[in-house]
Amino acid sequence: LGVRGRGRAATEAMESRELRVGFVGAGRMAAGMARGLLRAGKVPASNILASAPSDKNLDAWRESGCRTTHCNLEVLQDTTLVFLATKPHILPGVLQEIRPAVGPHHIVVSMAAGVSLQTLQRLLPAGTKVLRLMPNLPCVVQAGAMVFTRGSGAGDGEAALLKNLLSSCGLCEEVPESYINIHTGLSGSGVAYVYLFAEALAEGAVKMGMPVGLASRIAAQTLLGAAKMMLETGEHPAKLRGDVCTPGGTTIHALHQLEKGALRATVMNAVEAATNRACDVAKD
Repeated sequence: LGVRGRGRAATEAMESRELRVGFVGAGRMAAGMARGLLRAGKVPASNILASAPSDKNLDAWRESGCRTTHCNLEVLQDTTLVFLATKPHILPGVLQEIRPAVGPHHIVVSMAAGVSLQTLQRLLPAGTKVLRLMPNLPCVVQAGAMVFTRGSGAGDGEAALLKNLLSSCGLCEEVPESYINIHTGLSGSGVAYVYLFAEALAEGAVKMGMPVGLASRIAAQTLLGAAKMMLETGEHPAKLRGDVCTPGGTTIHALHQLEKGALRATVMNAVEAATNRACDVAKD
């Protein structure tokens, strides 16, 4: 098969509802991704199997109709596409445990921050189809921003399958591995920057006399609308910002205050700091 043929075959396999998906680790991010697959009808609940050491996180999976287990090996034995959703520091031990069960039919997708493809490929059998995925928290409401990169054993079909599958959880893009830590600084940690900005927006309105609940709802909708315009128009944010400004109007006066506070430089510094920290964690 060529590139298109492999991508089409992967999509057809997905649409046939025969895909069996496993999650090793059943925390919030994994549950959010599974919820996205279910809501979009990508995979039936009976085809999803999640493992965790205790029942703490598994009850919600059972309520959704998914199957659960305390045995990581059982996930490998019963599924084809396996998401590794454990904490980074315990992933090497999990990989050692599941290694004997990993076969050429498996597609293994690591969601662990800071664990490189090189490490994953070293700890898994040679030739394993492995990819590295970095989601962010809004995946739990199917509005995530995800990037992934593929190992040497994963081809166009595996990449197309993952991208098509995760489109139900938000934006999903394939990138070079060197972009993964930048994505962490931009989007993984960036969600918190946006919450801080939303809080400040709402508090400004409260200061001027608006009730806090209403101010928070309007701030959230303002961010949602602005983001949607960026995505749907494809325009550079500077162009969209300029469209809001009228000579001598309210917006340009407000933007002057933001520029005096060095908003842009501060946010750029924040992305840089988080990216550098992600790089440091990966070296530990």
